[in-house]
Amino acid sequence: MSGAVGEGCAGNRKKGEVIEMIYANQIGYVSGGKKHATISGSKGYSLLQEDGKVIAEGETAELQPDKNSGEETAVIDFSECVTPGRYVLQDKAGNKSAAFTIAKSRKELYTPVFRDALKMFYFQRCGMELEEKYAGKYKHKACHCQQAYYLDDPGRKVDLRGGWHDAGDYGRYVTAAAVALGHLLYAYELAPEVFGEELNIPESGNGTPDLLNECRYEMDWMLKMQDADGGVHHKATSMGFVGFIMPEDDAEDIVITPVSSLATADFAAITAMASRVYAAFDPEYAERLKKAALKAGEWLIAHPEFCFRNPDEVKTGTYEDRCDADERLWAAVELYRMTKDQKYLSVIPSIFEMRLSMTSLGWVDVSGFAGMCVLTAEEGCFDEKLLDRFRDCWLDEADRLVKVAGSNAFELAFHPSDFIWGSNMVLLTNAMVLTVAHYISSREEYLQTAEYQLDYLFGRNALDLSFVTGHGEKAFRDPHNRPTIADGIDDPIPGYVSGGPNRGACDTKANPELLAGVAPMKCYADHNLSYSTNEITIYWNSPLVFVLAYLMRLD
Repeated sequence: MSGAVGEGCAGNRKKGEVIEMIYANQIGYVSGGKKHATISGSKGYSLLQEDGKVIAEGETAELQPDKNSGEETAVIDFSECVTPGRYVLQDKAGNKSAAFTIAKSRKELYTPVFRDALKMFYFQRCGMELEEKYAGKYKHKACHCQQAYYLDDPGRKVDLRGGWHDAGDYGRYVTAAAVALGHLLYAYELAPEVFGEELNIPESGNGTPDLLNECRYEMDWMLKMQDADGGVHHKATSMGFVGFIMPEDDAEDIVITPVSSLATADFAAITAMASRVYAAFDPEYAERLKKAALKAGEWLIAHPEFCFRNPDEVKTGTYEDRCDADERLWAAVELYRMTKDQKYLSVIPSIFEMRLSMTSLGWVDVSGFAGMCVLTAEEGCFDEKLLDRFRDCWLDEADRLVKVAGSNAFELAFHPSDFIWGSNMVLLTNAMVLTVAHYISSREEYLQTAEYQLDYLFGRNALDLSFVTGHGEKAFRDPHNRPTIADGIDDPIPGYVSGGPNRGACDTKANPELLAGVAPMKCYADHNLSYSTNEITIYWNSPLVFVLAYLMRLD
């Protein structure tokens, strides 16, 4: 595939130009819920059926400057329209929004994008053929079947087939894997009823939800990354990033980098959690996961020091983190929940003194996963003081996000500084915080603000772009993803989430010179070479699966 910088996006407009536009959620809205869009440059609008019939007309409040988009904006509220169908919004100058659906339920509205966002992980599988009956036109041969060797012991080799390619490259990274699995498995725990066996993957029909089948494919690879003493190696990649070739054409040697405390702690946490989830479907596998978690936990106790080294000669993603306290916190609470052994909680007081965020759900800071473990545990599992501490932190952050979202006409819980590399992960983990806050409090403002964040992802943004391939009238098309570039197929695989606008963009297609003076929300290029704004990765899709699952369970 090929792409053009900002093709079809508002970011192409000249600096200082008055923008007249209406931005809406291109997936749509639920009949009985709030329906908000954002108008720029004028106040008057009409709501039209797709055939052009005018349903309603109105005028917004006064336009206000928006620092994120650089536009004068206001909120359009058309919640009174409850009739299912296809619609557009139009301003007085005749500018139309993208078309959208009003659906009877969240399940009806979100099921197509939910399934594609989840099946993305199948398309990231490494070490197996993606057959046409499951992958359709995106089929390809088995990849990376060569044995891998340990960088600190080159004579030691292992069959390392399996797992998911992490992102637009072909590396496999334990810390990133654990985070994606955390999003997905907590989604299953909170909303098991929305996960069935409809993904059309090789394991479909075996009596286990396809989400768990897919996660197991990644878990099996992670188990291979653990040493006999419990330590877990950080990553398995080639020495450097390969060119834009299909995965089966990558014949580079695969190297396994040394053990890290970061990978070991994340591994301990996610295998402990997974042992709980899989117990109902495969007790033998659950026991294997439990033993692996305990071994990793013992390694952490025996190695209290921070341990990480990315070898200079390995030029792939480092997933470097200078602090492992949050990883150890997540491991501690999951190991305790699994065993009820007080020794695992002994590290918590000293970690709390470090003032971690307690709500972060990305790979750098995983303390929020510890919060989710505690807040969603069975009654009486954790001490009330510990529970209250996490609850207070979580609700305080949710309150902050609601306040920020209420300060702008996109109802986006972002400041300009939040538009960083992978800003859509920030967006979606913010939505996760809000949905979990709703879970523990039932406060409707948290749920509504979470849905406003999805509005942004699906097109209610100043680029007028849906950041999910194949979903929305104006969905982005050119992700930085090697198979998408190399497969010769014009359409991208549906369901992939873009990294999103990045005010610190640093690649040749979205760079500081090109984006000088551009508002943060528009610092983006829909181009397959824009790795700093348009790459894909497993842990940008996984929080979308979580948020959609939570919303769909409420129907």
